[in-house]
Amino acid sequence: MARLAYYGRHFQTVEINNAFYRLPGADAFRRWRAQVPDDFVWSVKASRYLTHVRRLREPEEPVRRLLSALGGLGSRLGPILLQLPPNLTVDVPALAATLRCFGGTSRVAVETRHPSWYDDAVRRTLEEFGAAWVLVDPPGPQRPMWRTADWGYVRFHRGSGRPEPCYTRSPLETWAGRLASLWGGSVDRDVYCYFNNDGHSCAPRDARRFSLAAARAGLSPTRVPDWRRTPLG
Repeated sequence: MARLAYYGRHFQTVEINNAFYRLPGADAFRRWRAQVPDDFVWSVKASRYLTHVRRLREPEEPVRRLLSALGGLGSRLGPILLQLPPNLTVDVPALAATLRCFGGTSRVAVETRHPSWYDDAVRRTLEEFGAAWVLVDPPGPQRPMWRTADWGYVRFHRGSGRPEPCYTRSPLETWAGRLASLWGGSVDRDVYCYFNNDGHSCAPRDARRFSLAAARAGLSPTRVPDWRRTPLG
């Protein structure tokens, strides 16, 4: 709990991945919420039971169970991330049925990992439900840079700097400009950006660098730590 409280003082959001492997109960989310400041926002990766076992089929019960557990976060709940398996090919009806189960009560971000999803029908479905197409780095060949909602979601998986998987400044500057182009011009548009955890403490430094680049691009980043207090390695 001390680590969570420390994290909450230095960052304003986190993406919870352990819910993908085993969904905690509402009481656990309630305890976590109590450890961080009132302005802290939680993004939660949906259970693999929905995305990888059911593969978006018959989504009603797993979505209902997920939302019941996430009720423990109350108003501090941010987006729910649906990360689809890399061998799941495009299925627009299943995607629409799954998004419909959320009932418009939560922000939902969808990360696909098979190129068959790069289809205008997928884009229209996400737009219909106000769900975000997850932008990822590295983006992969021909992955579209869609804006499908008035908010966005970006996952920085791996940079090309040293030590791996650190980022260099140039791609972070590029991403800041890209997000400013897609969502700039309004202070009330949220774009959730997360760096992958790593063994070299690259993520805090890269988050700081990206925050500065975003500010230069005219965006309003949330709090990040001074990376100089977290040496690499």
